[in-house]
This record gives sequence, structure tokens and C-alpha cells, in this order.
Amino acid sequence: MALTPEDVVTKQFQHVRFKEGFDPDEVDDFLDEIVVEWRKTIAENEELKAKLAAYESGETASADVVEATVVEESAPAVVESVPAPAAAAPAAGGVAASAGIIELAQRLHDEHVAEGQAQRDKLISEAQAKATSILAEAEAKGRDEMARLDAERATLESRISELRQFERDYRSQLRGFIEDKLRDLDVAGATSSTSTVSAS
Repeated sequence: MALTPEDVVTKQFQHVRFKEGFDPDEVDDFLDEIVVEWRKTIAENEELKAKLAAYESGETASADVVEATVVEESAPAVVESVPAPAAAAPAAGGVAASAGIIELAQRLHDEHVAEGQAQRDKLISEAQAKATSILAEAEAKGRDEMARLDAERATLESRISELRQFERDYRSQLRGFIEDKLRDLDVAGATSSTSTVSAS
């Protein structure tokens, strides 16, 4: 797929259910596509530079051959080599045109790279802002939950304290009741013994 800056700008990621943010796998896949396209552009740029260098070195070699012919040969040979500058003029124009194309390609490449880097920086910035927001929200929820648990613990501790006091009061009352009953039994037993002795 041919990736364009518009694709980067208009790319929509699906929201993941049950949590906020984008699907990390989808974002990673899209960034991988961007990297592939950048590498293709860089490779094309290097290829064009190599072709330009080869073309320019070929033009230099042709010019050296013409100059050597002019120096070594006699006057008639010089006359024969006179048209060479005229023939070289279109070639020089071709070099200028090639240089213009290379310059345009380089400028377009630089613009695409700059746009891609700007979009990358924007995506990273947005992701960092989202991560900071999610982290702050999680911390706030954590603090709220801890406050709720602390309040619940305080309530439970108060209830436990009340139950312990109730237990102590109940035990005290039960002990007093049992002791009263035991005294009543002792008194009843003593009275019964006295009555039996008297009857004898």
C-alpha cells in the first residue's frame, strides 16, 4: 500500500472496550507501515543520488575525451571536434534538468520526512498526554478507594469495640446472675438442713 501523509492524518484507530485508549497492536502496525514507507523513500533517494553521480561522472569522462582529442590531433581534427561544444549544450541542459529533478525529489522527500516526524511527534505527545491522564485518573480512583476502605475499617473497628463492650457487660451480668442463684441455693440448702435437724 502506498502510504501518504494524508493517510497518517486521517488514520482512525478503534477504541478498545472496557478501557480507554487505542488498541496498541493497531497503533504499532500503523507505525510499522510508516517506517516501511520512509525506508522506501530513503532507498529511492539514495538510488537517484547514485544515478546522478554516475551520470555526472560519465559527462566528465566524455568531456575529457573530447579535450584529449583536440590536443593530440592536428588542425583538421580540431575542426572536426568543434561541434562537440554544441552537442554538449543539450547534455548540459539534461544535467541541469536532472539536477532540478533530483532537487525536487530531495525537497519532496524532506517534506514527507518532516511531515512524518511531525505526525510521529504529535502521536507520541497525544499518547503521553493520554497516559498521564489515565495514570492520574487511576491514582485518583486509588485514593478514593483507599479513603472508602479506611472509612469502612474505622466503622468495623467501632462496631467490634461495641461488640466487645457488650460481651464484657453480658459476661458481668451473667456472672452476677449465676452468683446470685448459687447464693440462693446455698441459703436454701442451709435452711433445709436446719429444718431437718430441728425436726429430728
